[in-house]
Amino acid sequence: MTPDPTYDLTTVAVRAGEEARPVGSAPLAEPIYQSTVYAFPDLETLDRAMSGEQPAAFYYRNGTPNAATLERALAALEGTEAALVAASGMAAISAALLGVLKAGDHVVADSRLYGVSYALLAEEFPRLGIEVTFVDACDHTEVEGAFRDTTRVLHVESLTNPLLTVPDVPALAALAHGRDALLSVDNTFASPAMFRPAQHGADLVTHSVSKYLSGHSNAFGGVACGRADLIAAARTRLLRLGGTMSAFDAWMTMQGLKTLGLRMRAHSGNAQAVADVLANHPRVRAVYHPGLSEHPQFHLAMDLFPQGFGGMLSAEIDDAPGFVKAVAGRIPLAPSLADVMTTISWPWGTSHRALPEAERRRLGITPDLLRLSIGIEDIGDLLSDLEHGLES
Repeated sequence: MTPDPTYDLTTVAVRAGEEARPVGSAPLAEPIYQSTVYAFPDLETLDRAMSGEQPAAFYYRNGTPNAATLERALAALEGTEAALVAASGMAAISAALLGVLKAGDHVVADSRLYGVSYALLAEEFPRLGIEVTFVDACDHTEVEGAFRDTTRVLHVESLTNPLLTVPDVPALAALAHGRDALLSVDNTFASPAMFRPAQHGADLVTHSVSKYLSGHSNAFGGVACGRADLIAAARTRLLRLGGTMSAFDAWMTMQGLKTLGLRMRAHSGNAQAVADVLANHPRVRAVYHPGLSEHPQFHLAMDLFPQGFGGMLSAEIDDAPGFVKAVAGRIPLAPSLADVMTTISWPWGTSHRALPEAERRRLGITPDLLRLSIGIEDIGDLLSDLEHGLES
C-alpha cells in the first residue's frame, strides 16, 4: 500500500514499501514467507480460506507457503496423495498415529524402534488409553499373534535404528490390511531415494526431515505422508497440539531436498565400502549393514532396496571409547545422523538412553556399539580416517 503523503512518519514507517512485489518475473529460488498472519480483501475470501475451499495462507500455526511447498514435494517423492510437515519427526509420528487412534485402540509395534519412538508408544500412549504390544517385526508369526480385534496400526521402521534390520514391508502391509489395520512406516534411515514404503502397501510414511531429506544438519522438522483422509486427520491433531514447522526450516529443507538423489547415491556407495572393510578388520567384532551377505535379511534387503541402503551402519568395536578419541578431529561424535559429513553416534548413551539397560541389551544395543552415519567424502580419505582410529 502507498501511504498518504500527509501521514505522520510513524504511519509511513509501518506502511511504506509493502506494495513492492516482482512484476513480470518471479524469483527462481522460493522466498521465505516469515509472516505470521495474512490479510484478505473481503469476508468472502477469508471464509473460503478458513473452510479450505480456496487454499490460502492465513495464520502461521495453520501452515506457511514454504511448508505447503515442502508438503507437495514430499508427497510427490513418497508417491502419496498428501503430506503434512511438522516441527519435528516425533511431532509428525504423534500426529499421524493420533489421527487414527483413540482410547481403547491397540497398536502393534516393532521392539527395535528408535528410542524416543519406543518411549512414545510404551509410556505416553498408554496414558491416553491406547494399548501397545511390542514384537519382533521380522517374526511374522509373532506379529500376527499380537493382533487383537482392537488393533488399528502396525508401526515399524523401514531400516531399524541402530541395527539396520529390514522388516518385510509388503508382507507386513498384507498382514495388517487382512486384519483391517493400517501399516505405518518410519522411513527416515532410507529416504524415498532408496525406498518408498507406500509403493509396497504402507498407509502412513513418516520421516525426521532433519536427517537425509535436508541432509546438512541445519533444518529441523518431520513429515507424515499418506492418503488424503489420513493426512487431514493428522493435520487436525497437529494444529490442536501446536506442532507447526517453521517457515525457515521448511525453506532450508527444500534447499537440501534438491540434491537428495545425488547425495543418497554417494552415502550408499560409501557406506557399503566401509561396511566391507570393517567386516574384515580384526578389531571389529560385528558389523550391521544390509549389504553384507551375513546380514539376516540380506536377500530381502537386496529385493526391497535395489538402489542401495543409504549411509547408515553400526559396528561393535574393541575399545570403542579409544576409537572415538583416535578419530576426534577427523570424524565428529554427534548424536544425530545423515549429514554430508561422516559422524559417529553412541546409541547406548544417546538414542536409546531412556530404555532400561536390560531392554537395551536384549535388543543388541551394548556400550561397545557405535553407529556410523557415512557421509559423501572421498572414500579413500574416509577409509584412511577409520583405519587410523582402528590402529591407534
